[in-house]
Amino acid sequence: MNALSTPSRPAAAAPAPQAAPLSLRNAHLDALEEETIFILREVAAAFDRPTLLFSGGKDSLVLLKCAEKAFGIGQIPYPLLMIDTGHNFPEVTAFRDRRAQELQATLIVRSVEDSMKRGTVRLARPDESRNAHQSVTLLEAIEEFRFDALIGGARRDEEKARAKERIFSHRDSFGQWQPKQQRPELWTLFNTRLHPGEHFRVFPISNWTELDVWQYIDREHIALPELYYAHERQVVERRGLLVPVTALTPPREGEQVETRTVRFRTVGDITCTCPVASDAASAADIVRETLSVDVSERGATRMDDQTSEASMEKRKLEGYF
Repeated sequence: MNALSTPSRPAAAAPAPQAAPLSLRNAHLDALEEETIFILREVAAAFDRPTLLFSGGKDSLVLLKCAEKAFGIGQIPYPLLMIDTGHNFPEVTAFRDRRAQELQATLIVRSVEDSMKRGTVRLARPDESRNAHQSVTLLEAIEEFRFDALIGGARRDEEKARAKERIFSHRDSFGQWQPKQQRPELWTLFNTRLHPGEHFRVFPISNWTELDVWQYIDREHIALPELYYAHERQVVERRGLLVPVTALTPPREGEQVETRTVRFRTVGDITCTCPVASDAASAADIVRETLSVDVSERGATRMDDQTSEASMEKRKLEGYF
């Protein structure tokens, strides 16, 4: 080697390639939105006294966004109906009221507590969840306003019993769901035939998944109650779920209260709705998180659905939504 030459150095290692940011196609959302808008307009055309069930939750907010696109602000041709257990998260009911006012929509609220005062709902014990008793109050509201179609945000991917539901789901004069009487829905030809006293439950986002809902919320910049995003909350672990510590759901003897970062995948009655551990602070974050979820939305968050595999099926036969 020449004395003036410098020893060769090994080539520097190339920097490790960085993972590309997640980018999901969402063109299919256009088809889902179009189908939902078509169904919302079909209900307005086919029924005399329809209503849209509106809780202030993410699915009903997606429905309301589609209704806004279908008819326009101040032009939604049916009222919004909320069945309130009296144990709903106050952040959600406040958001519900504000959103209905923004859209200049008529909001009807009927309460399980009023049914209890009438004696049509009786609790087995004071701390019993009122969630299942909503069916009584709902049927009373149907009779009061003579609703012939109730539009809701249930999806087939939520739970096994939901998967059996038609988009236009016939209910008999007792408000009961009879699965063997549901007509096939081919080529978007829906059954709208009613006998006196009967009604339909209509599910325009039946074909959406939880991932579709969050992609749509992200794309359309739909505002939601903050409970849907990561926040710190006191919880206890119970039967594999994180139970929020509230006046209605206090810790039991021997349970350890922890402060965890959580979010709610669904919001409902406080006594049976649980959050999940999560750091997702935006709709885009939740889209990424949902890609790795292997437990259904209700299975991961609802204590009342864990009593048996047939719990939802039984309640639907009794008139539950």
